[in-house]
Amino acid sequence: MKGTVTSVNESDLVVGIVVGINNRDVILNIGFKSDGLVPLAEFKDQPSLKIGDSVDLFIEERENAMGQLVLSRRKAKLLKGWENVQKALDKDEVIEGFVKRRTKGGLIVDVFGIEAFLPGSQIDVKPIRDFDIYVNKNIEVKVVKINYTNDNVVVSHKVLIEKDLEQQKAVILTNLEKGQVLEGVIKNMTNFGVFIDLGGVDGLLHITDISWGRISHPEELLKLDQVVKVVVLDFDEDKKRISLGMKQLTPHPWESLATDIAIGSKVKGKIVNVADYGAFLELQPGVEGLIHVSEMSWSQHLRNPQDFIKVGDELQAVVLTIDREERKMSLGIKQLTEDPWTRQDVLAKYAVGTPHKGIVRNLTNFGLFIELEEGIDGLVHVSDLSWTKKIKHPSEFIKVGESLDVQVLELDATNRRLALSHKHLEENPWDTFETIFTAGSLHKCTIISKNDKGAVLELPYGIEGFCATKNLVKEDESKPEVGEAYDFKVLEFSKDDRRISLSLKATWSTEEEKVAAPQPASAPRKKAPAKGKSIDKINNESEKSTLGDIEALSALKEKMSAAKAKPSDEAKAE
Repeated sequence: MKGTVTSVNESDLVVGIVVGINNRDVILNIGFKSDGLVPLAEFKDQPSLKIGDSVDLFIEERENAMGQLVLSRRKAKLLKGWENVQKALDKDEVIEGFVKRRTKGGLIVDVFGIEAFLPGSQIDVKPIRDFDIYVNKNIEVKVVKINYTNDNVVVSHKVLIEKDLEQQKAVILTNLEKGQVLEGVIKNMTNFGVFIDLGGVDGLLHITDISWGRISHPEELLKLDQVVKVVVLDFDEDKKRISLGMKQLTPHPWESLATDIAIGSKVKGKIVNVADYGAFLELQPGVEGLIHVSEMSWSQHLRNPQDFIKVGDELQAVVLTIDREERKMSLGIKQLTEDPWTRQDVLAKYAVGTPHKGIVRNLTNFGLFIELEEGIDGLVHVSDLSWTKKIKHPSEFIKVGESLDVQVLELDATNRRLALSHKHLEENPWDTFETIFTAGSLHKCTIISKNDKGAVLELPYGIEGFCATKNLVKEDESKPEVGEAYDFKVLEFSKDDRRISLSLKATWSTEEEKVAAPQPASAPRKKAPAKGKSIDKINNESEKSTLGDIEALSALKEKMSAAKAKPSDEAKAE
């Protein structure tokens, strides 16, 4: 404000004229009754200040204790600066600022004497990794936000660039077509690919389109700010998405694959990926073959390829199938060794009756599979685990991973089948039981369990028998309980079915029990003598056998042997 001022108010913004300059102060006339003083230090940015110059001033005090008018140029500049900043925001003007220093997340820019914040994301359209190159330089910006509460101003340089890029982008998108080769700069890198600036518009180069070979991260082949050539693979006009490729600029490696590689060829490579179903062997970048888990070993029990092969392993394989048009190849490792089922010694080694030891690999409801050697498996039916124990599931007898002694029952090399047995390593004790548990004989039995049909009994030597409900009656006509032991009479003995039927009632009742007659065999069956080894086996398996049972069995054995020898002695005597 120029001329005579009749009155002034504190905090007003006025214009003063320099009327004097000394070593400490600048004397200014604002048309008030007295001149005001401003420290010379506030005019450091105006070294050429002279008498007669006009200066914006802020009235701090009309009259201080000394009766002087107190003015401030610094506060006037600040207020004027806020006015200019607000004006620049309202009119969307481009203003010039000076980058004073770097700060966390961006730069501090002086605009109209006010320190504004320029975020790193608003410096350029591409990520800036070195902010220092902008310090102490002028920069054009636009005011994008003002917060008077915190005296905070946010500016942007990026918006100026984006305006120019929109025009460039429109031109690029208009002329864009599939198969077009472009040059761009890598502006961002992720684990799934890289974003390339094509000159105002971004395109995505997916990791699978960088190289014909497998890579785990783009940084293995590329780096930020690198200039690369790419080809347009696809373009979505609505979403403005551009898919780019790099490997497509070079011939596919399958085209240069040696022509002599065929079925049966041995090839070398490196494992580049391992999945649940197999592993991929890279013969050369871009040429891979699948080694299915079933082709890794002759063993049928290799379930997880990662237990057998690891990424980075270098190994040899045999080509099983190859399709050059589809660019597919299947490989095998086990073919490098002889198929165990085709060996000349397999028939002799696993002949019927030969004993072996193997590892239990799998359990099923009907039996267990045991591996005798890599590629040679056999089945042990649940009924062939024990002569005496009634095993419902193999898990009651053995666990996966444990070893088991077996004997070959049947060999079918053509169909790769082996029927095995564990119990046949021992003689059949039921030949001996047939002479002990004869119809009508009495035996001490313990009730193991009961149901509607009857009770399961534990007989001497650890074997089981069955008593029907109608025959499970004590002399006082009460019912026995589980865990109790009584004398039971044998009603029926079936060696073939390994079944013994007994009766508690028959031990005291005078009623005649119907004892089932033994089923006639197709041919006379020779009774096997009770051997000592069989008796020992029975005793070892039975927890409830008593010394008396064993002595009785031994005495019976001796009696049978004497009876068998007696006809010969009588013949000699005659």
